[in-house]
Amino acid sequence: MNTPLIGTGVALVTPFLENGEVDYNGLTNLLESCIKGKVEYLVVLGTTGESVTLSKEEKKEVIAHIVKVNNKRLPLVLGVGGNNTVAVAEEASKVNTEDFTAILSVVPMYNKPSQEGIFQHYSAVAKAASLPVLIYNVPGRTGVNMSAETTLRLAEVDNIIGVKEATGDITQVLKILKDAPKDFLVISGDDMLALPLVTAGGQGVITVVGQAYPAEFSEMIRLGLQAKNKEAYELHYSLVDITEYAFDEGNPVGVKAILEDRGVCNSTVRLPLVEATDELKAKIKSFNEVF
Repeated sequence: MNTPLIGTGVALVTPFLENGEVDYNGLTNLLESCIKGKVEYLVVLGTTGESVTLSKEEKKEVIAHIVKVNNKRLPLVLGVGGNNTVAVAEEASKVNTEDFTAILSVVPMYNKPSQEGIFQHYSAVAKAASLPVLIYNVPGRTGVNMSAETTLRLAEVDNIIGVKEATGDITQVLKILKDAPKDFLVISGDDMLALPLVTAGGQGVITVVGQAYPAEFSEMIRLGLQAKNKEAYELHYSLVDITEYAFDEGNPVGVKAILEDRGVCNSTVRLPLVEATDELKAKIKSFNEVF
């Protein structure tokens, strides 16, 4: 499969200063840590990046900073999603093809479209987009599940190259893997199920917790892709507890607390999210002391 989007992609957080402004030094630290940790690509302005709380100007500045610091060292994927199909299609048509490799677009949230509505939405976005499109199924956030049947139908649409699947339903994932075209990417959006998806035939993960442990997480996925399951699962089990902690109080609340404990950036989030509790921070600290 001729694509750079195999292996570990990182859904980047957007670090903030304590006053709520974007922390560009923290963002630089995060980027350099991920690149040093040998992840395969970076995902910009997804849900984990708290993109819905950023102004249009902040989004432009964050994108510009990431593009500059990355300096073409890793492929970049840009989050372009929403529940207004016309607006999403227009935004997707304007993404800079020099800076980005693909677009990641989430199932429309809040509207709760039918399966046919989801299909028509993505067909319109794919037709308009200036880059290949990864579709993104995360019913816990959107309120509707994109079925395996709809995903497989969309796999036949021009310019749709893969799915980030985050239902947490391994049966649905296996149905997609069983019947997907051989050049269609099936990517885990669930950190805990990333290695099982890869060993079942998937192509990788777009991870949250992996940005705090980029070397370990990306090596785990590479080993899985090489069918070195014993070594891969040793790394998987070493990360199970911290993966649970990362999501105990929501994303990116947990991973920002982990990143702060590891000295990458601080744990500030924007409302309506609030910082991790002292109890969770203590669990994270205890884990990192022995990791």
